[in-house]
Amino acid sequence: MTDSMVVRPRVVIVGAGFAGLWAAQGLADAPCDVTLVDRNNFHTFYPLLYQVAAAELGPTDIAYPVRSILRGQGVRFRMADVRGLDPDARVLRTDDGDIDYDVLVLALGSVPAFFGVEGAEEHAFPLRDMTHALPLRQEVLSRFERAAFESDPDRRRALLTFVIVGGGPTGVEYAGALAELVHGPLARDYPTIPDDEVRIVLLEGADRVLLAMHERLSAYAASRLQARGVEVRLDTMVTRIRDDGVDLADGSAIDSRTVVWTAGIQGDPMVRSWGLETGRGGRVVVDPTLQVPGRPELFVAGDLARALGGDGEPLPQVAPVAVQQGRHLAVAVKAHLSGESVPAFEYDDPGMLAVIGRNHAVADVFGRRFTGFLAWWLWALIHVAKLVGFRNRVLVLVNWAWNYIFFERAVRLILPIDDEALELHPEAERAERAEGGEARGAAADPPGETEVAEDAEEAGAAG
Repeated sequence: MTDSMVVRPRVVIVGAGFAGLWAAQGLADAPCDVTLVDRNNFHTFYPLLYQVAAAELGPTDIAYPVRSILRGQGVRFRMADVRGLDPDARVLRTDDGDIDYDVLVLALGSVPAFFGVEGAEEHAFPLRDMTHALPLRQEVLSRFERAAFESDPDRRRALLTFVIVGGGPTGVEYAGALAELVHGPLARDYPTIPDDEVRIVLLEGADRVLLAMHERLSAYAASRLQARGVEVRLDTMVTRIRDDGVDLADGSAIDSRTVVWTAGIQGDPMVRSWGLETGRGGRVVVDPTLQVPGRPELFVAGDLARALGGDGEPLPQVAPVAVQQGRHLAVAVKAHLSGESVPAFEYDDPGMLAVIGRNHAVADVFGRRFTGFLAWWLWALIHVAKLVGFRNRVLVLVNWAWNYIFFERAVRLILPIDDEALELHPEAERAERAEGGEARGAAADPPGETEVAEDAEEAGAAG
């Protein structure tokens, strides 16, 4: 048999996020045919997604074409939406046809988790991918346009009240960025709107924000948000979200036309119909090697994997975990294909950072804790260094410099967007496909009360 007749193993990777992309690049020199599948033709740098929603960066600043990233590496890309999986036949089903595989890597990422809060999925704006960030940016800017000519005081106050549910890193960073936007450029754009009429409320169900960080850093973040005009309400549980406001567990309510949901995430609910065992948060249970128990040819990584750390607790659903798992997968898949023992994944925690706004951030890195200007510089340098593509690094630096020097937001554009094309809740559509077309309101099977409470506490949710 000639070399041209040798059948090479087929490795299929689903998801062009951090885990999937890093795995694909690591397998570029392996003796196998690698195909990367994603519903989008671009990779998004999710840690800066909130800045797109806050009109600080444009979509192309943090997104990069997958084909450009993989050019010359021998990895094939296929733009397709996954519809199902037959693990026994080793077939991945997509809207662009079936894909056979010998080894499959699932790195689908995560979708918003609403913890059974009534009306959250229907009326709140999640902030998990680009199809969320762009409509949210449109919403915020459009509210100011309407408020500028609204004569009814109550309607005007509701239009200018922005509620953010969830005091984790995304909620805190978006609250700070939104405060800078509305009290800076928008205050100058709309001189007829008094600055004190704009209200930003951050709701957190725990007793502090940034629950995963040290108490001193949490306290600093909360104080800086308050100094920027953000109302930080702790120990506050949301019971219902309406199209015109938020109901709280203490019986009070907040009138608002814009509610942003950053309270938690879950694994893509579509995988539940594939016969894969999932744990809390819809994450697929995996062995220390990131393989599915009983299916050594199936690997799961990133937010979708319920991988355990050294303390026996699930690893956080953050970018550093996904990147390191992607690099590990390249080694693990090569070992599996060669019949060698697959090594276990070990996470090296680089620490955490969160920015509160201009000149202020919190950082728990290098074994030390920083706040203020130094933490802000560390946050900026680390994020720019990790962006994919030289062009994106330049664009982000230029935009940040422009915003910093001139107190401007150059991308506060209200563009025509097709809400059906940019569906606010794509995970609901996936759930319908997985469950045979059940009602849109159920993005996943409703968790039990205990699971809701545990997940809410773990995510710092206000629900």
